Amino acid sequence: MSDVRSSVLGGSYARPADTSARIQFRRALTLTFMTLLMPGSAQLVMGNRQVGRIAIRVWLGFLAVAGLLLFLMLTSRQGMLSLVLDTRLLTIGRWVLIAGAVAWVALLIDAWRLGRPLELDRRHRLWMTGLNAGLCFVTAGTLFFAAHLVAVQTSFIDSVFVADTVSKPQEGRYNVLLLGGDSGPDRSGLRPDSLTVASIDRDTGRTVLVGLPRNLQDIPFPSGSVMDKQFPNGFNCEGCELNGVNTWANDHADLFSEKSPGIKATMGAVKEITGLKLNYYAMVNMHGFSKLVDAVGGVRMDVKERTAIGGIGSPIRGWIEAGEQDLTGDQTLWYSRSRVQNDDFSRMGRQKCVMNAMLQQLSPQKVLLNVEKIASSSKALLTTDIPKQDLDVFVELALKAKTQKVSTVSLVPPVIYTGNPDFAKVRRLVDGAIAKAEGHSTAKIGLTRAKLKMPASGDEASDPRKANQSSDLGASC
Repeated sequence: MSDVRSSVLGGSYARPADTSARIQFRRALTLTFMTLLMPGSAQLVMGNRQVGRIAIRVWLGFLAVAGLLLFLMLTSRQGMLSLVLDTRLLTIGRWVLIAGAVAWVALLIDAWRLGRPLELDRRHRLWMTGLNAGLCFVTAGTLFFAAHLVAVQTSFIDSVFVADTVSKPQEGRYNVLLLGGDSGPDRSGLRPDSLTVASIDRDTGRTVLVGLPRNLQDIPFPSGSVMDKQFPNGFNCEGCELNGVNTWANDHADLFSEKSPGIKATMGAVKEITGLKLNYYAMVNMHGFSKLVDAVGGVRMDVKERTAIGGIGSPIRGWIEAGEQDLTGDQTLWYSRSRVQNDDFSRMGRQKCVMNAMLQQLSPQKVLLNVEKIASSSKALLTTDIPKQDLDVFVELALKAKTQKVSTVSLVPPVIYTGNPDFAKVRRLVDGAIAKAEGHSTAKIGLTRAKLKMPASGDEASDPRKANQSSDLGASC
């Protein structure tokens, strides 16, 4: 009879010890997974109920915060960005994550204890010990890594966005001067050889890039400024060009009351040239830019012309061939700065194409996976007067800009002759590009391609200079 009961019931009555062992093992597993899914629930059922209630309340608080962030992401992305980019909240969040990691591990260890591991048979005890150890490692590791990312982000924001003056948009647009600085042993100071104004619509993110040649001459300055008093007829000294304004002002810092006279003088000059009131500037060290590109795994470019690596005060050490190419940081740097076998105006077009490619290819996933490398390279890369209070605004604008066409206008021959520029015409060009980007008829301000002698479209598809005058920079690049 016992044999029949054993065969029908699977030994549950014949070997009660096996049944008891399985029940204990299931109970231990259940307590562990209860703690994983809702920390504190195991303690509420079998352990210290007060600890369990506290842990569950904290867990529900975590879920409420996550729900709030999700709600803000769906209804007010800028509101969510304001929270996650606030360094005070980030610091609090970091310590909360660290405390949460320690507490969760403690609850998992306690759940293992409540499962009475010493009463389990040897095989089940080894399983439970390994499982709990693995879960402790995964949960703590995830939260500690998240805390580390928060610390990196906080350090980056605090070290780069140190300004505290907020500037309001001008006529619905933010105008930011982007400077590419190139320093070296053969150079006097950090000269901004790349100067571009990014005019960004505050509502749509629609962007117009205004490129200024580094060798623009007879630069005007704002009336009454230090530079205007020194150069009332424009920046007309021997060898004085737009990229030299920064160096001249820094070399004569005693004339200024500004903390960064070179940058401020350059911003004043650009304001007079374009007619745009600038909100902020961002100075990019070109060698730091190379590190940034490597940090995000390179950039894919449609290279329009064979471009030299080296050759500016150094031997040519290679070439970037024409066609679709995955460029490293060093290659991207030279594609942006080389003018061997071409000119400054070709280089300006290539620089805009690189900006557009970075904007389109820098996805949130890449940023998340490479956040530490990006932050590290960006500290050496970027100097700006954008305050942390406006950081959420510009992150939101960058996300909007990814979905919009980028227009561009450059002050290059035959439209503008850098040795004798027509600044009234420059301002008409800028106004026309912005009007077109905003959907207004350029006829209202008398702008036509023929009248302004802008290059015709169609035959220059392989010419990088085409990017200097394009209503769709992505198509031109």
